[in-house]
Amino acid sequence: MRYVMKQKLFSWGDDFRIKDAAGRDVFFVDGRAFSLGKKLSFQDLNGHELAFIRQKLLSWGPTYEVTRGNELLAVVKKQLFTLFRCKFTVDVPGPDDLEAQGSFMDMEYRFERGGRTVAEVSKRWFSWSDSYGVDIADGEDDVLILASTVVIDMICHDDKQQH
Repeated sequence: MRYVMKQKLFSWGDDFRIKDAAGRDVFFVDGRAFSLGKKLSFQDLNGHELAFIRQKLLSWGPTYEVTRGNELLAVVKKQLFTLFRCKFTVDVPGPDDLEAQGSFMDMEYRFERGGRTVAEVSKRWFSWSDSYGVDIADGEDDVLILASTVVIDMICHDDKQQH
């Protein structure tokens, strides 16, 4: 499934709109503006929360937890000590961890599980704006991958502001 993700420029928190390939809104990510650490609610169009993203404040390096209800869905973490390229891990309970690697500043990267690509993120077709496409393989957890993409966007955006 292909999605188009766009961060809302004029909002109090980190808000994102996610559309399907036909251009219809399908998800909204509502960033909490005045909270300790970043907190975001990943919602369907009816306002039902599908996942919650919370920054872990006392961790070694940028780390976020993604939960669904009261259940931990994944921990998304930027790997600090990698040679030559940036990597993120999406640690899910059990053996199906994901790894994201590629060019994060250019928003050209992929999610892999066990050496197999399960999703690709690309700004290539959307260079005229701050939008980018997310192609997710059939059978994958779209909400998990889209929420992880939001986390990576926030971490990389913060990194650019600090340099």
